[in-house]
Amino acid sequence: MYVIGFILSLVIVLALIPPLRKLAIRVDFVDRPTSRKIHKEPVPHLASIAIFLGFMIPYLILSNHWDLEMAGIIAGSLLILGIGMVDDWYKTRGKDFPALPKTIVQVGAAVIVYFSGISFVGVTIPFAGHMVVFPDWLQFILTILWIFGVTTVINFMDGLDGLSGGVAGISALTLFVVAIAKGQTQSAIMAIILVGVALGYLKYNKPPAKIYMGDAGATFIGFMLGIIALDGAFKQVTVISILVPVLALGVPIFDNIYVVIKRYLNGQPVYKADRSQIHYRLLSWGLSPKQAVLFIYLISACLSLSSIILMLLSTSS
Repeated sequence: MYVIGFILSLVIVLALIPPLRKLAIRVDFVDRPTSRKIHKEPVPHLASIAIFLGFMIPYLILSNHWDLEMAGIIAGSLLILGIGMVDDWYKTRGKDFPALPKTIVQVGAAVIVYFSGISFVGVTIPFAGHMVVFPDWLQFILTILWIFGVTTVINFMDGLDGLSGGVAGISALTLFVVAIAKGQTQSAIMAIILVGVALGYLKYNKPPAKIYMGDAGATFIGFMLGIIALDGAFKQVTVISILVPVLALGVPIFDNIYVVIKRYLNGQPVYKADRSQIHYRLLSWGLSPKQAVLFIYLISACLSLSSIILMLLSTSS
C-alpha cells in the first residue's frame, strides 16, 4: 500500500502540473515579481490543484473505510484549498486578500477536523504508566492551535524555489517513519502519499521554478502535515516524545516563532510578509538561493533525524 500510494501520488502530480501550467498562463494566473520576491519573470500558479488531487485520489483509494475522520479531512482540505485559491487570485492581481477571513476559514477547517475525531487527547507520564487525558476544552484549543500553526508555518516557508516543497517532503518522510514504528497504518499512508506529492511538485519547482503552488498549495500541505502528526506522532505520546512531531517540523516552526516575536517587538503585523524568514536572512549573509535551500534542507534533515532518534529512545524506555 505504501509503495502504491507513493507512486500514485507522484505520477498524478507529474501528469497534472504541465496542463495546469498552460492553463495558468492562459488565464493570467501568474505570480509577478516584486521587490520582496526573488524571481525576475512571472511564474504560473495552480500547482495547488495538482497537489490537492495528488493527495486526495490515492488517499481515497487506499483508505480502509469511509468514516467521520475522512469526511472531516476532506471538508477541511476543501476549505483550505478554496480560501488559498482566492488569496492567490488576489496576489496575481497585485492585491492583498484580508487576513481575517483567511484566518477564520483556516481555523474553521481545523475545527471541522477536531469534531471529526482527530485531536490532541493527552500525554502518558513516564514511569507512572498511565495517560493524563486533557479536558475537552484544552484538547480543542491545542488541536486548533497545532493544525492552524502548522498550516501557517509551511506557508511562510514558501519563499524560494524548491524550499517549501522540500522541507514538507522531509517532514512527511519523518512522520512516515514515526507512524511505521508506532504501527499506525493510516497515518503512514497519508504521510507517504504526501512525500510523493512533494517530490512530484519539486520536479517543476526546483530552481528555476516552472510553477508555484501558492498559498493554496502551501497551506494545504501544512494542513495535512498537522493532521498526520495529530493522528500519528501525537497519539499515545509521552512528555518526552511530544517533541518528536515538533522536531519533525522544526525548521518552519522555530523560524516562524522567531519571525513572529521579531515582528511583534518591532511593532509590525505578525501576518504581514517581509524578509525576516530564515531563507531571506541566509541570502542577506551572502548565500545564493540554491545554497540557502540546500542549507535549510540539511537543518531540516538533522532535526528530523533527531526526532526519530528521540522517538526510538522514548519507545525503548
